[in-house]
Amino acid sequence: MKVSNETKVGALTAIAITLLILGFNFLKGKSVLSRTNRIYAVFDNVGGLKSSNPVTINGLKVGSVYDIFEKSKDVRKIIVSINLLKDVNIPSNSTANIQTSFTAASSLDINLGNATTFIKDGDTITSITKPGVLDQLSNSAAPAVDSIKKAAAMLSHVLENVNTIFDPNTKGNLQSTIANLKLVTERLSFTAADLQALMNAQTGTVAHTMNNLESFSGNLAKNNEKFDTIIDNLQKTTSQLSQAQLKETVDNLNKSLSELKTTLAKLNSTEGSLGKLLNEKELYNSLMSNLRSVNTLIDDLKVHPKRYVSFSVFGRKEKSPPLTAPLSDSANQQQPKQ
Repeated sequence: MKVSNETKVGALTAIAITLLILGFNFLKGKSVLSRTNRIYAVFDNVGGLKSSNPVTINGLKVGSVYDIFEKSKDVRKIIVSINLLKDVNIPSNSTANIQTSFTAASSLDINLGNATTFIKDGDTITSITKPGVLDQLSNSAAPAVDSIKKAAAMLSHVLENVNTIFDPNTKGNLQSTIANLKLVTERLSFTAADLQALMNAQTGTVAHTMNNLESFSGNLAKNNEKFDTIIDNLQKTTSQLSQAQLKETVDNLNKSLSELKTTLAKLNSTEGSLGKLLNEKELYNSLMSNLRSVNTLIDDLKVHPKRYVSFSVFGRKEKSPPLTAPLSDSANQQQPKQ
């Protein structure tokens, strides 16, 4: 049986188309010959993630991105379809996040959880958003860039102030000041000859002062024993004087306190006269009554002297009754109330 050329061309064309479809699907991460599990993840932004990008767990490629499409027309959520090429157990509380890199394409990384149940075909894995390398670098570099901008602004301001200060007049004044300062320091500086004259052992002031100091210290050293004797005698004298005076003062104070204590004890008791006078109320009342009687007698003698002394022959005897109270008490009783 002879096969025509047209049949051969048609068979080769069909085989080529089949291989093209299989290769295209393989490049997209689609496996036609083997059975795969498909899970989904929902993101707000997929960044640079594309179809056929790898899906990894702890750095091991376990699948690829099959497709990326919008969840609704407002494109607020984007669904990523994942083909799992390996039969692995992914806990149900695992998370998926997009990893970006400078040198390689973006990938989808799955962080395993600790649940005892596993994700099945058609389930949706929880997605999280982590800042990529570029975002981390930009966030880290932002403060440094701000600091550089502030430093540049301050440097520019300082240079403007310096240019304003160092105008031609200021420069001339500054040079004149430096010249005057140099002249003053030259006038104040000692020459070698002046220093030699000052330190001369025969005529120098410093040498003369040192000689006087040496002579004074020598005299002190010669009379050192005398100074020690004088200081010892003075110390003994002051010690004896202070001890004697202090002892005598303490003895006198103790003696005075003892006598005062004895006197107070006698006053508190009823044995002595003062003690009885201070502590017995009846004695006080008796003394006050006697004093009142004496005052009454004296006042009666002043008012009726004829009762007690008579100088006239023809006089008559005083018949008025004697006083029964002192005149001061009678006056107080007769004084009208206000």
